[in-house]
Amino acid sequence: MMPAHEPSRAAAAVADHYRCPDLESKVLSALVAAGKDPDRLRPEELAAIDEFHVRGAAATRELAAALEPGAGLLVLDVGCGLGGASRHLARLLDCHVIGVDQSSDYCAGARMLSERLGMSSKVAYLQANALTLPFGDGAFDVVWTQHVSMNIQDKRRFYQEIRRVLVPGGRLACYEVLSGRGGEVCFPVPWARDPSGSFLIDEREFNELLSEAGFRSLSWKDVTEEGLAWFRARRQKSGDVPRDPFGLQLLLGDDFPQMIENQLRNLEEQRIKLVQGVFQATMER
Repeated sequence: MMPAHEPSRAAAAVADHYRCPDLESKVLSALVAAGKDPDRLRPEELAAIDEFHVRGAAATRELAAALEPGAGLLVLDVGCGLGGASRHLARLLDCHVIGVDQSSDYCAGARMLSERLGMSSKVAYLQANALTLPFGDGAFDVVWTQHVSMNIQDKRRFYQEIRRVLVPGGRLACYEVLSGRGGEVCFPVPWARDPSGSFLIDEREFNELLSEAGFRSLSWKDVTEEGLAWFRARRQKSGDVPRDPFGLQLLLGDDFPQMIENQLRNLEEQRIKLVQGVFQATMER
């Protein structure tokens, strides 16, 4: 799920990476090609494209469980992509979710899929800048992000803005890619084709930024090994099987297989790591 744009050359690189004209028609055509009925969709049939992060829907379920959810919350999904996680949260928590993304293409796709699933009353999507969120102070009970911060250059401002829109005592649930000790990232990867749109930090800096922004850790887990196992299983399963027409290549293009190979290499060589955490906003800003 992709972050909102920043007013810089780096932001332009990020926006270009995720630009996907005619996404709605591409998704509908691919659904038909994959043998699915766009007029009778089930949420699980969309997991191949609307859970745009390592381990897909399984990672969303785990992070939601770590959140220890309660019903009736107002949730903000920053970097919502095509809305898979926000729809999952709306069903699980019986809550309302607003998703924001830098990509108008993704937001339009998220709205279209939510309408076809009959969920428009529970979720809403809008294009927005993650560094200047269009909401008042303390507007949300939960902020949710998955694989977002890699594309955000000004992370200090990013986490401060998330804290601003959370109620005191509210929670941030995040699942992120951080830099590892194995050296520079091998490109292309799913979040960037070159270093111009990639801004990784290490675990120490990540936790310092959150503390500085006014968060305390409730749960924290390194899930790198789970991610590695998932990638290896996908590669073994794919083998000689023809590529499914309904997959993330719809969003990222024909070099997506190379991105996946590099993602696996980066994990194996400890160039990146995967972390999952839940943080609570302090009672005072």
